[in-house]
Amino acid sequence: MLDKSPRAATVNVPNDLAAHWMPFTANRAFKKNPRLLAGAKDMHYFTVDGRTIIDAAAGMWCCNAGHGRSQIAEAIGKQAAALDYAPPFQFGIPQAFELASRIADLAPAGLDHVFFCNSGSEAADTALKIALAYHQTQGQGTRSRLIGRERGYHGVGFGGTSVGGIVNNRKMFGTLLAGVDHLPHTYDREKQAFTRGEPEYGAHFADELERLVNLHGASTIAAVIVEPMAGSTGVLPAPKGYLKRLREITQKHGILLIFDEVITGYGRLGFAFAAERYGVLPDMLTFAKGITNGAAPMGGVLVRDTIHDAFMSGPEHMVELTHGYTYSAHPIACAAALATLDIYRDEKLFERANKLESKFADAVMSLKSEPNVVDIRTIGLTAGIDLAPRADAPGKRGFDALNSAFHDNDLMLRIAGDTLALTPPLIVTEDQIGEIVGKVAKVIRAVA
Repeated sequence: MLDKSPRAATVNVPNDLAAHWMPFTANRAFKKNPRLLAGAKDMHYFTVDGRTIIDAAAGMWCCNAGHGRSQIAEAIGKQAAALDYAPPFQFGIPQAFELASRIADLAPAGLDHVFFCNSGSEAADTALKIALAYHQTQGQGTRSRLIGRERGYHGVGFGGTSVGGIVNNRKMFGTLLAGVDHLPHTYDREKQAFTRGEPEYGAHFADELERLVNLHGASTIAAVIVEPMAGSTGVLPAPKGYLKRLREITQKHGILLIFDEVITGYGRLGFAFAAERYGVLPDMLTFAKGITNGAAPMGGVLVRDTIHDAFMSGPEHMVELTHGYTYSAHPIACAAALATLDIYRDEKLFERANKLESKFADAVMSLKSEPNVVDIRTIGLTAGIDLAPRADAPGKRGFDALNSAFHDNDLMLRIAGDTLALTPPLIVTEDQIGEIVGKVAKVIRAVA
């Protein structure tokens, strides 16, 4: 029967914001003074009231090739018309196998298998589950303890929240998973302030893993998960030698090492993955965000052969790993990812980020003398600018900066408390870097 009921006209600007409970957002403040977006192209967003906003955040660390890439949009449309969905359990699509091979080719040698999911959160939980299951296959079921790091962020699943180390992300959700411990974070402002790239000081923080081994026993620890650069907490690059030392200790004690590269993957630090930049091979590596340029949800875990092959035993008709998601390797996400990888390759965006790193650092460090700036950290095309908190309201200066940037300076940036994070798309030009830094200076003065 035809539906002949009248249809509401398209509304570009909603007149009621109440129904949408927004994620990781100060909802009451937002709905009093919304930051609404209507479109995007290349380095810019467009607001519902017609303003052009320069994107210094790559959306949310994900639009590395900029916005509105027709190649990606066309691939998504073509795929949706040909095959909109296929069940990923016991069935497959050619694009998923092609994509897995291309990701493995980008990764450091040895990380040759890809397990797909839909987000960085799912990628972290997937890697943790694989670690636990792997030790079961090895007859080491006592290895059930997971080690994260203070100030770390591994998404919002129960596993990722448990190994994460940002207090506000944890404190409302009870005891979370049992059997979790944390390494100390790697930041010491007194010895690392205003560092470009990896701090000289701090490799010794990795030795705290030996203390946890002595406390819990190596035979109880399954895996350690860390970000090569802790992004969500405010851009904390790993100190020189830190990741290599972690690798040495984990190998010594038979503990798996997982790199969370949801932010650092796909060119953010000037390489396909930070593992390549640091010359350290983890046992697993999680990715998301940049794999589709933000155009479709996708995440995944790169896994070493030795781990993958440990599951390939028993009757061949039996499922080897009882884990997965309804939308794993979704056809539309695979199409977006393949088109995105083409752009990264053809435009040499990873190499471009590497070449721009020094100029980006020079520009951002010029903000050192602005009011209330207490530290700046840069690595790749990423920077964290710490502002002194207001005595009566930690985080308020950063929140005011977010609003000043958007409403008064036509700038999108990210905040972590009172830290301003700059993570522009890898297509950013030198002139646009200058424009971004100039606008940030105005924002800092506005909230002084």
